[in-house]
Amino acid sequence: MRAVLTSMRTSFAAIALGSCVAFAADPNAIAPELWDRPRTARSVLEQPAVQQAVRSYLQRENVRLVIHYPDGQEALLYAEELRSWLIALAVDGQLITLRPDRNRGAPLSIVATP
Repeated sequence: MRAVLTSMRTSFAAIALGSCVAFAADPNAIAPELWDRPRTARSVLEQPAVQQAVRSYLQRENVRLVIHYPDGQEALLYAEELRSWLIALAVDGQLITLRPDRNRGAPLSIVATP
C-alpha cells in the first residue's frame, strides 16, 4: 500500500511539474492557478496572456482571439468559462474561437490572430 501511495504522489508531482514547465515555456498560457479558486473579472484580466491578447484585440481591426485548450472535458469547460469572461468584458463573442489542439499536459492559452 505504501508503494502505491508513493507511486501516486510521484505521478501527481510529475504532472504538476510538467504543467508548470509548459506554462513557463508558453507566454500565451493561462496560469493553472487561475482555476484553483473562484474567478473574478480582475483575476482573469490580471493574466498576462489575457492582457496581451485583449490589448491586441483592442488596438487592431480584424483580430480574433483563439483559445487553445488541451484534450479533455475539464479543459473544454475552462476554455468555455474564459470565453464567457471575455464576452462579459465586452469582447465580441463571434471573434473568439475555441481550438482543441493541445496535448493533455499543455496549459490553456490564448492568442490574438489577424
